[in-house]
Amino acid sequence: MKKRILALGVSAVLAVSMLAGCGGSGGSGSSAVAGGSSAAAGGSDVIKVGVFEPQTGENGGGGLQEVDGIRYANKQKSTVKIGDKEYKIELVEVDNKSDKTEAVTAAQKLVSEKVIGVIGSYGSGVSIAAGEYFKDAKIPAIGCSCTNPQVTEGNDYYFRVCFLDPFQGTVMANYAKKVGCTKAAVLTQKGDDYSVGLGTFFKNAFKNFGEIVADEQFETGAQDFKAVLTNIKSKNPDVIFAPSSIATAPLIIKQARELGITAKIMAGDTWENGEIIKNAGEHAEGICLSTFFDEDGVDEAGKAFITGFKAYLKENGKDEVIPAVSALGYDAYNTLIAAIEKAGSTDPSKVQEALKGVSVKGVTGDISFDDNGDAKKDMAFIKTVENGKFKFLETQKVQ
Repeated sequence: MKKRILALGVSAVLAVSMLAGCGGSGGSGSSAVAGGSSAAAGGSDVIKVGVFEPQTGENGGGGLQEVDGIRYANKQKSTVKIGDKEYKIELVEVDNKSDKTEAVTAAQKLVSEKVIGVIGSYGSGVSIAAGEYFKDAKIPAIGCSCTNPQVTEGNDYYFRVCFLDPFQGTVMANYAKKVGCTKAAVLTQKGDDYSVGLGTFFKNAFKNFGEIVADEQFETGAQDFKAVLTNIKSKNPDVIFAPSSIATAPLIIKQARELGITAKIMAGDTWENGEIIKNAGEHAEGICLSTFFDEDGVDEAGKAFITGFKAYLKENGKDEVIPAVSALGYDAYNTLIAAIEKAGSTDPSKVQEALKGVSVKGVTGDISFDDNGDAKKDMAFIKTVENGKFKFLETQKVQ
C-alpha cells in the first residue's frame, strides 16, 4: 500500500469552471453569514447554501478547517447555471458551537433561511442532532468528516463524502497489529458519538487478534487524565487508542508521556490538527492517526487544488498546511453544486434526488453514494508526527 496510488482530482467539468473562476483575495468572496441579502449585486438570482459547522467550542478548530475548504470552493465556483439562468451561490454560515442543543438551533436557522442544501458538520454528534430537522424540511445535507454511521442511518436527506468509523476503526486496529501491538487500551469521551463509536469499532477489530486490557472513559471537559492513565499504565498495553477532540488530545498525550507510558498512542481523523502538535510539544512525536487525504500522489487537478488552497490560506494569514477536513469541505461543496446542476432545479428535494446518482472526482477520491448516502470509499491514510510535523506513512485498506 506504500505506493500511495489514489485516483484524485476534480472532474473535468468542475475543474474548468473552477479555474475560470480564480481571482480575488482574502476572505470567502461571496460568503455570507446567516441573515444575508437574498439578492446579489446587479440583481442576479441567489441560491443559498448552508454551512453547518462548529466555529467555536470543543471542535471549533476542526470546524473552521472545514469552513476554509468550503469558502475556498465557493471562491472558485461562486455561480451555477440552471437552464438559461445563472445563480450566485451565497454561503449562509451558522455556528453550531460543538453542542447538540446549539446544533438544533443552528439547523433551524438554516431551514428558516431557505437554503437549497447544507454542508457539514465536523463532529458526528451535532450532525446526528440536526439530521431530523434537515430531513423534515426536505433539505439535503452533505457531511464532510462526520464519520459515525448514525449520521445517515434512516435519513435519506443526509449524505457524506468521508469514510465511516467502522472502516476507520478497523484500519487503525489492523495498523496496530502490523506494528506489533497485541495489547490495547481504549480511552474515549463519555457521551460523545464520535469518540465512543470509533473506540468501539477499534475494539471489535482488535479483539480478532489481540487483547483489550483496559477500556476507560472520561467526562466532557476533563483536564486531568492522570488517574485513568495510571490505571491504563498498570495494564501495560502496547497501544493506547484515544479518539478525542483537538482540545483534549494534547492533554492525554502529554500526561501519558509524563507518567512514563511508552505505549504507542493512536487515534482517528480528528488528531490531524496542528494545534495538537503545538500544545503537546515534544510529546506528540510518534503518535499515529488515520485521515482522509495526503498531498502526495495527486494528479494535475489535485496539484492545482493544493497550490490554490495554500495561496488562499496564506492570503488569510494561516499556515500553508492542508488539513484533510479542508479537502473534504472542498469536495462536499463541489458535490452539492454538481447535484444542483444534475437536478437542473433550485428545489431542494430534486437536489436530494440528484445526489443519489451524482459522481464527482474529488481531491479526496472519487465520490458517489451508496443506498445509505455514504461515500463509497475504501482507503485511509496513516500519518505520524515526526520532528514536529505530520508525516505520511502509508495507505491502508480493509480487506
